Amino acid sequence: MPYVGVFAALSLALALVLGFLPAWSACCADFTFDEQPSKVVVRLDGVAVASFVYDDAAVGRPYWCDVRSPSGIPLTRSHPPQAPDDLDHVAMHTGLWMSFGDLSGCDYWRCKARTQQVRFLESPASHGKTGGFSVLNHYLKTDSSEVLATEKADYQFCEVPHGYRLQWSSEFRAIDKDIVFGDQEEMGLGVRMVSSLAEKRGQGGRILDSDNRVGAKQVWGEPVEWCDSSGRIHGRWIGITVMADPDNFQVSWCHARDYGLIVMNPFGRKAFSKGEESRLIVSRANPLRLNYALVFHESNSNEDYHEPDAYRDFLEQILQSQRK
Repeated sequence: MPYVGVFAALSLALALVLGFLPAWSACCADFTFDEQPSKVVVRLDGVAVASFVYDDAAVGRPYWCDVRSPSGIPLTRSHPPQAPDDLDHVAMHTGLWMSFGDLSGCDYWRCKARTQQVRFLESPASHGKTGGFSVLNHYLKTDSSEVLATEKADYQFCEVPHGYRLQWSSEFRAIDKDIVFGDQEEMGLGVRMVSSLAEKRGQGGRILDSDNRVGAKQVWGEPVEWCDSSGRIHGRWIGITVMADPDNFQVSWCHARDYGLIVMNPFGRKAFSKGEESRLIVSRANPLRLNYALVFHESNSNEDYHEPDAYRDFLEQILQSQRK
């Protein structure tokens, strides 16, 4: 890193620790969207808080990366990963992603088959304290340009207490033949946390779920309403809470790992609970809809931010949307 970059990074860290930077305030912050070649950068009050990458040959699917807290502290692992972050699963664990290890026998999770963004259905648009966009994706068959399924993905941001929320809604349809979602751990909405928040680092990172289970081993394979990964960095309590819509077709099991991975997976009944194997058939006429939300939070302490309150706010937002 150039000397100027090192100095700037150290200055930011010192300012955060000593409290020289003004506290982030939702009352004066707006979302904006900076459209760049192959990606969209989301800014909150001028701070780049997330990047949506829709054309990356090395990964082969759209994804979110460089997700940060409202004041700019990294929440997801750097992409491509750089030390001191862990360097494993480079293409698979980009930050935030939705993918499937078994969709009609094709493996999109491990990047063996491609997901191609076709176009924006709704261009990135800011409405002050809210904003978002939607895209059309094609799931291509392995080693082919033939389309297996389509996905309409909608991403909507809004400000919430102690941070901001991304609501992620996807609708999947078959093209000709029915598609089948299989049963394994690597299915659904994935998050790879910045490595300094990973439990195995021993720096105070914590995983907590909606039934008050603490730790990756306790959370792994359990059905959850939400799961949170958080800890203290630069004197601030920061983290990500991943929440599932109770109206999804199935509860989501949590695939949590101590190296900073959280996956909300509604397809893994056998993989997680040793129950009957999941086999969800989706046709063109009867699409599958999945709805999740992620809260990216920052506060003075873990006592300031309450995950159950964030989940209730999400449920209230769902009810308001249904009334419209």
